[in-house]
Amino acid sequence: MNPLRNCVNARASPGSDALYGLNTVTSVQGPLHRRPGAVLNRQGFPHQGRMWAKKLVHDTKIRIGTWNIGSLTGKLMELIDIMIHRKLNILCIQETKWVGEKAKEIDSLGFKLWYSGRSRTRNGVGVIIDKSLKDNVIKINRIGDRILALKIVVDDKIVNIISAYAPQVGLDMSSKLNFWNDLEELIQNIPLEERVFIGGDLNGHVGKEVVDFKSIHGGHGFGTTNEGGKTILDFCLAYDFSIANTLFKKRNEHLITYKNGCSTTQIDYFLIRKLNRLDCKDCKVIPSESLCTQHRLLVLDFKIKGHKIKNKVKRFSRIRWGHLKNINQNIFVSKILDLKILSVHEDANVMWEKVASDIKNIAKDVLGVSKGKAPNSKNSWWWNPIVQEKIKNKKFCYKNWFNFKNSDNW
Repeated sequence: MNPLRNCVNARASPGSDALYGLNTVTSVQGPLHRRPGAVLNRQGFPHQGRMWAKKLVHDTKIRIGTWNIGSLTGKLMELIDIMIHRKLNILCIQETKWVGEKAKEIDSLGFKLWYSGRSRTRNGVGVIIDKSLKDNVIKINRIGDRILALKIVVDDKIVNIISAYAPQVGLDMSSKLNFWNDLEELIQNIPLEERVFIGGDLNGHVGKEVVDFKSIHGGHGFGTTNEGGKTILDFCLAYDFSIANTLFKKRNEHLITYKNGCSTTQIDYFLIRKLNRLDCKDCKVIPSESLCTQHRLLVLDFKIKGHKIKNKVKRFSRIRWGHLKNINQNIFVSKILDLKILSVHEDANVMWEKVASDIKNIAKDVLGVSKGKAPNSKNSWWWNPIVQEKIKNKKFCYKNWFNFKNSDNW
C-alpha cells in the first residue's frame, strides 16, 4: 500500500508541529525537505474550538400568578399545592373574604400569606410568597380591602408586587373613583427605577385590539372594550404601563380569565411598566386548574438580570420546654435538687453561668431537643393523602367536563 496515495495539501492545526508530508518538494530556491509529522490524509487534525468564558452572571426567573378565588376559606392548602405544581413564586389573590390586616406562615414548606380585608362576605386581597422570597419582603402597604402592595428585594433589584381588586360594574361610581385614585397615589410614590407588577381582577374589558392605545395594548386581547376597560387603558397610558396578557399571541382559552356558562370575558390582568417589557417572557391563562369554577389562574413569567443569591436557612435546635409536665416535671425537679451546692465565696457571674449551664444540660437530657424545623401549620392538619386523592379526582373530572362539554353539561 502506497502511504502517499491519499496525500493532499491539507494544513495542520495551528496548535501542532505537523506541516507537510515526508516527500521532497522542488521550488525556485531548490529542493526543500518536509518536516516529519506530516498530514497524509484529508482528515487532518481535530479542530480546536475557541475557549469561551463561563457565564458569571445568571438571570433570576420569577413566576407570578393572579387569581380571584371567590373565598380563601377552605382553599388555602389547595392553593399551596397548585403553587408548587405550577412552580409559582408569588400569587396575588382577590376576594379572600378574610377579616384583618395580618401576615401568616402557612405550613412547614415555607410559604407566607399577607392579606387585608374588612368583611367576611365580600372583597379582600392577599399575596402568597414562597420560601425563596418571603424573607426578602421589606415593606407592606395595605390600602383598604382592595389593594395590597409588597416591596421585595430580588438580587439587587426592587420589585413591587400589587394585588388589586377593582369594584364590579354594578357598584356606585364613587367606589370606583376611590379605588383608582388609591392605585394612582400608590404608583406615584414608587420610584421609576423599581419594577412594578400589578396583578388582579380589574373588572374591565380592554378588547382584542385598540387602535388608540397601541403603545400599551399588545394587540392580542379578547372581546370588545367597555367602560371599565377604557379606565384601565387610561390608567396605563397615564403611567406608562403595558398590559402583559395582550403582548403574546395565544389561543382564546389562554386569554379568557372569566367563564360563567356561555359567557366568556377577560377581566383579570397583569400590568407592567413599559420600560420593563423585555423582562416579561410569557403571560397566559391556565384553564385546567379547578379550584374556582368561574375565574381562572393567570400566570406571568419574567426575568431579572443579575446573580441569584440563595438564602441559606439557618436552623437552631431548642430545648423542648413544652414537655415540662407530669412525670418529666418530677424528674427535672429531682435532678435540679441533686445539684451540688455552690460555694458562697465564688464570683456571682461564675456561679450564675454554672447554674444556668447545669439546668440546660438537665433539661436537654429530660425534655429533649428539637431539630430546628418549623412546626406544621394548623391549616394543614387535614391535608392528608386521602384529601389529596379527592382533589386529584376532582381535577380529572373537571378536565373531562372541560374537554367534552356540551349543552347537556351546563
